[in-house]
Amino acid sequence: MTLSPRVLLRRGFLALIALFLAAPLIVVISVSFNATRRMSFPPTEFSLRWYRTFFSDYGWMASLERSLTIAGLAALVSVAVALPITFALWRYQAKAAAVLAGVGGALFLIPGVVAALMLSAFWGVTGHVGRLENVVLSHAIVLLGIPLSLLMVGFRTIDQAQVEAAYTMGARDSDAFRMVVRPAMTPYILCAFVFVFVLSINEYLIAYMVAGFTVQTLPIRIFANMRQGYEPTMCVAAVIFMVMGFSAFALMSKVADLPRLMGRTRPLED
Repeated sequence: MTLSPRVLLRRGFLALIALFLAAPLIVVISVSFNATRRMSFPPTEFSLRWYRTFFSDYGWMASLERSLTIAGLAALVSVAVALPITFALWRYQAKAAAVLAGVGGALFLIPGVVAALMLSAFWGVTGHVGRLENVVLSHAIVLLGIPLSLLMVGFRTIDQAQVEAAYTMGARDSDAFRMVVRPAMTPYILCAFVFVFVLSINEYLIAYMVAGFTVQTLPIRIFANMRQGYEPTMCVAAVIFMVMGFSAFALMSKVADLPRLMGRTRPLED
């Protein structure tokens, strides 16, 4: 099969972009296996020294556990808030739901530093500062636009005829939701959860502005550790971030059609 020059040029251009995007990942992964304290590339000697250091250090592991807890709870809260809003907007065209959806989407578009300052001021006024739940709720609020968008895409794919048929047969709202809406929406709910989880676990600015070093997440620990100098342990933390992110989206691609969940309506052309 002979490829046209246009196809070859396009594929070559895409390959260059892929290489450019992958280069930092290759460097970070390689440095994490370096035997020396210097963050040199390529590694002078292969070693698992810094992985052993990371997983045996209480501070690093506590930060990782705290980040996982915050990300999981933030994703749960964000999806739990977005689901009834999008359902009310889809089913009843409720004006209040439309307003809430607009506010949630607008918060996601606000620059991170502005959102962090707003939330820091809010928790300061309430007198509830330096708490883990502050970071959870702050992440859930700022990232609410993601599940709102994804769940609305999901609701648009539901065949209204099936819902009307369920109501015709005497189903209540809860029955129609359980029998028709929930099975169709489950992949979108999982996708929204994964997106919020991955973004929350990597978020630094809001977590630092809201709780500071009293709630030391893994990104905060990385930046705090930089004060003492660079060492490959930070690269190990970065590799863990990458593995969790790639694993989450790989799982989503197995569970459902990830491009379709993102809103693609037709197959990609060669």
